[in-house]
Amino acid sequence: MEKYINNELSKLNRGIVATPTEEYLDGFAKANGGSNDFLLMQMAKNYGYKLALLNIENEIAILNAEKDE
Repeated sequence: MEKYINNELSKLNRGIVATPTEEYLDGFAKANGGSNDFLLMQMAKNYGYKLALLNIENEIAILNAEKDE
């Protein structure tokens, strides 16, 4: 599972629309003044997917740590 998550995370910065950070998304939304909304939407989707993968990775780590106790 960890290999899958790491593989998916590595793909996010190689696409046509790279995955932004939260700060970049905030800055882009403020600066674009309503233009490029499609691009902003795609970046937001990628960011949401990244957050979901990181959440799953964190939960797996917690479960593994509890199992080792």
